[in-house]
Amino acid sequence: MSQFWKPGTERPRLVDDEEGGILLYTASSSSSSGFGYGSLEKQRQRLPVYKYKTAILYSVETHATTIIVGETGSGKTTQIPQYLKEAGWAEGGRMIACTQPRRLAVQAVATRVAEEMDVKLGEEVGYTIRFEDITNEELTRVKFLTDGVLLREMMDDPLLSKYSVIMVDEAHERSLSTDILLGLLKKIQRRRPELRIIISSATIEAKSMAAFFNTRRRREEEQGPTKEPAILSVEGRGFNVEIFYVDDPVSDYVRSAVSTVMSIHDQERMGDILVFLTGQDDIDTAIQLLTEEAQSSGKQGLVSVPLYSGLPRADQDLVFSPTPRGKRKVIFSTNIAETSLTLEGIVYVVDSGFSKQRFYNPISDIENLVVAPISKASARQRAGRAGRVRPGKCFRLYTEDYFSNEMSVVGIPEIQRSNLVSCVIQLKALGIDNILGFDWPASPSPESMIRALEVLYSLGVLDDDAKLTSPTGFQVAEIPLDPLISKMILASCEFGCSEEIITIAAVLSIQSIWIPVRGVQKQLDEAKLRFAAAEGDHVTFLNVYKGFIQSNKSSKWCHKNFINYHAMRKVIEVREQLKRITQRLGIGLKSCEGDIQAVKKAITAGFFANAARLEPFSHNGMYKTLRTSQEVYIHPSSVLFRVNPKFIVYHSLVSTDRQYMRNVITIDPSWLTEAAPHFYQKQLHSSIPQ
Repeated sequence: MSQFWKPGTERPRLVDDEEGGILLYTASSSSSSGFGYGSLEKQRQRLPVYKYKTAILYSVETHATTIIVGETGSGKTTQIPQYLKEAGWAEGGRMIACTQPRRLAVQAVATRVAEEMDVKLGEEVGYTIRFEDITNEELTRVKFLTDGVLLREMMDDPLLSKYSVIMVDEAHERSLSTDILLGLLKKIQRRRPELRIIISSATIEAKSMAAFFNTRRRREEEQGPTKEPAILSVEGRGFNVEIFYVDDPVSDYVRSAVSTVMSIHDQERMGDILVFLTGQDDIDTAIQLLTEEAQSSGKQGLVSVPLYSGLPRADQDLVFSPTPRGKRKVIFSTNIAETSLTLEGIVYVVDSGFSKQRFYNPISDIENLVVAPISKASARQRAGRAGRVRPGKCFRLYTEDYFSNEMSVVGIPEIQRSNLVSCVIQLKALGIDNILGFDWPASPSPESMIRALEVLYSLGVLDDDAKLTSPTGFQVAEIPLDPLISKMILASCEFGCSEEIITIAAVLSIQSIWIPVRGVQKQLDEAKLRFAAAEGDHVTFLNVYKGFIQSNKSSKWCHKNFINYHAMRKVIEVREQLKRITQRLGIGLKSCEGDIQAVKKAITAGFFANAARLEPFSHNGMYKTLRTSQEVYIHPSSVLFRVNPKFIVYHSLVSTDRQYMRNVITIDPSWLTEAAPHFYQKQLHSSIPQ
């Protein structure tokens, strides 16, 4: 095992999930793992993609675009970049890029490839994700990065001239950034016919993608690579998976999932179980139900583990640690385990048939997280997770008739169900002015486009001709955050509180700094009260940050105060990056020395569009947004929950049983007309006492 284990490393080593995902296993599992054989070179040759090596290289040589449909387990993600390098595509100072939609996958795959090539991560093989760059300008030849980071690189180098080949992996996820990237790469190819593009995915409509990239005109004399894309299919190395359906639709998929797990445990031979649910709440409920059921029936040997993106690091490690002998691990996961993470040892999959998806309504300006039915493509991905180590079984909690006749073939691309503000500003910064005429793989809705242009105009980022303003528009585009946060940072310069605002911006870019603790809500609320500021959540974040710095960044202090230590470390890192960016933009960092009004004014300058007023005589804390008169409420996690100040601005809206405002701060309504007179002229006369 010497080639896997480096002395002194703590974190688990990575074995390829070959699908942009990862398979982690720790030292204790290595002896019992099937991966302990031979050298890395032999393992590489055993991967199914190996026998297609020549075909792939020939196709890349002769075609401008190659589409690779590779099943899970084929090895495409880690091997193709290495084949390209061996074939000389990284010579003469050129680079090979491989993009992934998820940050976790970027880090994992880069680590694995560096190990296989026996080089130090960050030298010949490196990676870049937002706020983290592990590459070396002189040395790096193979670079893994998120789609979003590659888009940002185009701001400095619109033709991506340092790359000879760009591989877009996991294209079937159709994330917002992937779709923008595909549209831009098609444009770049016209100007750089020598650029090669590889699009790879587990389940992609290869024909429609080929049609999108086919720029060849009939009878055209072609020089260089042919413009007609090549399509290659690479088989996986999965085992057979038997599929079972329910006879009648289930009314409660969480309970059904738990009872299915119990019957698998009773009737099937050993092997771990992966259960697909929609989110943290479902997962917590399921784990509680399973624990109760196992105790009451006296069943031993089940180890249940959660898996979702906001999970603290220590809990993530439990997912990947080997199952104790004689026990059966049950992993309750969101769709993160569908393509981005592979879990070894899974023999049984229970598929609820649902996932949480973002749906943005441009008319009400609300982005809802909705529990929605998955597509057939997702259902197949989920089932495939059961056939990694031996023949498996997949139990679908929906009927066969529903799967065959009602389930959509593929999901709705993110671009058709998202807020497009960040997307529009990126395209504008790249000099693409005719956004409605941009060549999209899937067209976004005109309403979302118009709403995005309106918001950017009101922020002073776009002028009357819908071009970026100078300097504000260009500066906002430079900062890799939501434009509302970027505008808040720029405004902080004028109000003399940039030190405080970049701290707030760093906290807002992290999922949550609090540890979600089951069963101890009271203690968590009490801990929050120690930091709570009457002005609201943003000022509370400043208090937490101050406490963390004063404690010498102590993990003990975090634990005592129910604060996520890893999240706070990330806040410090992001804050440092933002400091560098603001200095590059010529923004001097100043502290307002406790003048909280300046901080609130700067926040209002970015978030004036998100203002709400408490309804007079409201007994249940109902607010109405000033802009669209939506009924909204302060989220229970806010320090202003139940305080109900008269006027507030919020960071975002989430929709569950109600529309909730997250991260809320009290304001003086006159600041709104100061920040955006053109935006509020009409509304405010009627709703704000003069």
